[in-house]
Amino acid sequence: MNNQFKENYFSAVRIALMLVISICCIMAKLGVDNIYDDNGTGVSLMVLLLLSLFIGVVAIKEVISSRYRMFMLGLATMMLVFLCRFGGRYFILLIPFLVYEIMSEIPKIPIVFYIFPIIFTVIDTPIGIIPRFLMLSFLAVIYIQHNFIIKKYKQRMQEDTVVEQGLKRDMRETEYAAKAELRRNMLKTENQILEERAKLSQTLHDKLGHNINGSIYQLEGVKVIMDKDPEKARSMVQAVIDQLRTGMDEIRAILRKERPEKKDLAMLELYKLCEDCEDKGVETNLNVEGDATQISDTLWEVILDNAFEAVTNSMKYAKCHRIDIHIKIMNKMVRCSIKDDGKGCPGFEDGMGIAGMRQRVRTVNGTIDFETEVGFKVTMILPL
Repeated sequence: MNNQFKENYFSAVRIALMLVISICCIMAKLGVDNIYDDNGTGVSLMVLLLLSLFIGVVAIKEVISSRYRMFMLGLATMMLVFLCRFGGRYFILLIPFLVYEIMSEIPKIPIVFYIFPIIFTVIDTPIGIIPRFLMLSFLAVIYIQHNFIIKKYKQRMQEDTVVEQGLKRDMRETEYAAKAELRRNMLKTENQILEERAKLSQTLHDKLGHNINGSIYQLEGVKVIMDKDPEKARSMVQAVIDQLRTGMDEIRAILRKERPEKKDLAMLELYKLCEDCEDKGVETNLNVEGDATQISDTLWEVILDNAFEAVTNSMKYAKCHRIDIHIKIMNKMVRCSIKDDGKGCPGFEDGMGIAGMRQRVRTVNGTIDFETEVGFKVTMILPL
């Protein structure tokens, strides 16, 4: 109800002004002619009917389509002509009101034109010159305020609304792009790891398979000649041992060479953590700034363990809708923050999870801080 009144308040003000002017005109006519008598003085039925139709047409104008408004104003003008014809100069003050109504329908009309109807003050009517001037000045102020100040304000609000909707759309598109990039990075990392696994499998087959097969064949030969030629059997066993020892050295070298980097594995774990949260209805954003290769394996373990602990706590206790994980690599240190938009936890006490987070950070000479007022935020500063 309040919103409807705010939207249509000017219609109510206009009708109220029109009624006030009409009542003043009727009272002026009654004041001059006294009351209705047999000679036809006073307010006749024709005048009251024309006045009622005029008020009705002007009131209806605001609720119909804009293309019919000028037609309704033309009809109101015709009724006002007849009203002044049959009612006399008592209803002249309705003319400025109708002029303002017509001017309101003309786009981009200069504000100075809204001053001109005040000249009706000089036209002699039964209403005194001071009340006429005050009434017409008030009309001018009301219409100028609505048609220039309030309309510009509404236009500005509409423009701001359009800008706000555009910003929201851009934010949604950015969010969708970030999620798509997160999925692409996760798939890329998974593919890299799968390729490395396939490469490792092929390398182990090529290098180690032949070595083991040759050792098996030699051991089968040892079993055949063990009783007939023990000395040769011992030399063949020693050859198998040397061959297997060489194979083990090759396996170690292959594993050192083909082992996936800790960074890739850590990023994959973080991507999977974010995806798990998304599957459970919690929007999760991962942002990494800087060169992640500067982070050592030890620091990655601390970051991963504490990130899992913080996200698990947020999912279990915070009743949050969004979690942000931000890792920023700087010259001498790396800052990692995990923040949710949940209910927070003022005055929390360390449990086993929080104590474990503090302990892991201390082992690498870092610092950890907790913010609990708005949501829950964990911030780690770890030296590189």
